[in-house]
Formats: sequence, structure tokens, C-alpha cells
Amino acid sequence: MDMKKMMKQMQKAQEAASQVQERLEGLSVTGSASGLVVVVLNGQGMIQSIKLDPKAVDADDIEALEDLLVVALRDAQVKANALQQQETQKSMGFLGGMF
Repeated sequence: MDMKKMMKQMQKAQEAASQVQERLEGLSVTGSASGLVVVVLNGQGMIQSIKLDPKAVDADDIEALEDLLVVALRDAQVKANALQQQETQKSMGFLGGMF
């Protein structure tokens, strides 16, 4: 492959990556811990919101709420990672034989 063609493909890859990031910013995923804690992340993994069911809030058992938050955040992160991979594969498919 000549250098000019390779540079053009690299430029396409950078443009595609930028488009993926823009799309991911507008998408969202939801993670949940038994519905008691619900976390929404954008496709880039940034927290958008956290909702707590009043049943999850017990002043005598703060550790349970902390655990629910961790579970919901991890659930949302797994979904955000999967979304990132899916969107990247869709946009970068043209690079299949490049490397």
C-alpha cells in the first residue's frame, strides 16, 4: 500500500472515530440494582443521572445503598462499554483489511 493511500485511510479512521464519539455522547444506557437504584450513563460512560427508590434509603444501613450504587454503576458501565464497541465496529468496518 502506498503512503498516500495509507494516509487517506488514516484520515478516514480519525473522522470515523470522531463521529463515533459524537454519537456516543447522544446515546444512553441504563444500569440498575434491582430497580432500587437506577443509573443513566451516556455512551461515553459519563454519568447523566442517578435515581434512588425511597426503599433503598435506610439511615441505619448506608452500606446497602452504597452496594446498590456500585451494582447499578457497574451494570451501566458494562452496557456503555458494549455500546462503544458496537458503535466503533459499525463505523470502523471499512478498516477491516487495512492492518
